[in-house]
Amino acid sequence: MQENTTQHLTSVFANEVREGLTSFPKYLSSKYFYDETGDRLFQQIMDMPEYYLTDSELEILLDHVAEIAKLFSHKDEDFSLFELGAGDGKKTKILLRHLIDNGYRFDYRPIDISQNALDSLEKTLIKELPPITINPLQGTYFETLAAIGKQQEKRKVILFLGSNIGNLLHPNAISFLRQLKDVMAPDDLLFMGMDQKKHPQVVLDAYNDKTGITEAFNKNVLQRINMELGGNFDLEGFLHWEVYDPENGTAKSYLVSKKAQEVFIDALDLGVSFKPWETIHTEISQKYDDEVVKWLANEAGLQILTSFEDKKGYFKDYIFKKN
Repeated sequence: MQENTTQHLTSVFANEVREGLTSFPKYLSSKYFYDETGDRLFQQIMDMPEYYLTDSELEILLDHVAEIAKLFSHKDEDFSLFELGAGDGKKTKILLRHLIDNGYRFDYRPIDISQNALDSLEKTLIKELPPITINPLQGTYFETLAAIGKQQEKRKVILFLGSNIGNLLHPNAISFLRQLKDVMAPDDLLFMGMDQKKHPQVVLDAYNDKTGITEAFNKNVLQRINMELGGNFDLEGFLHWEVYDPENGTAKSYLVSKKAQEVFIDALDLGVSFKPWETIHTEISQKYDDEVVKWLANEAGLQILTSFEDKKGYFKDYIFKKN
């Protein structure tokens, strides 16, 4: 079963790489940054002083964990805590530890595209929080929504931390929020981190650090193509570039070809030509304010129950329910 799953994921990766590199302009999905190397690089990014998102959300959870937990356990009922993009669970452990220490009845269902991340998370949680009931689920957000919807016997709380929703432009974000709404019952909750608009330089520094960790993270998608699909990308032939538009709150990451070059990918039997300074769009990171979040929620059939923010106002966690 694991072999079939791996083959399926490899096939999806290959198909999406072909689609992205034969499009104009070229693009590759940021979800493919993540493998064992990508997971390690992202841990380093979260520890960077420039990457304010992690510390801001950690502050929110530390300051408001008791209030958040009470909202999760409606009428002291059992509930299932689903987490999309669980990663290493660094922030979530604050919630989990409080829930366990205070006798809340729940099970934890982390979801991640990276099996490596899930295996590592399960191992550390069993060691650090032995009473926990954990049921990991490997897959993309969209693939696992059906599994979330099938859970009917207990109240659902869906976590989506780290402003991962920001990887979607507004039309796609609305579509995704609608899909989340469709798997929610009237008493279910959606707890979502959403990075706020702020000084443009703060945003740019978070996604283009001087040490080059973010550059290596973006280029890991090229390395994966080389390793898994037999590509011959010259990683030094591409420049990592970040832009931010404060008007619409969109940060974009690109890999820019420094020269005219040809790349061949054996598994796809595909040659790809690059002109000098041609781009591969790899990621967007959307920033929000309350007005935009309310609009997105209304369009998706959700309503904001409440929100929590860090002391600098850099980041907010919103709690939604079905409208």
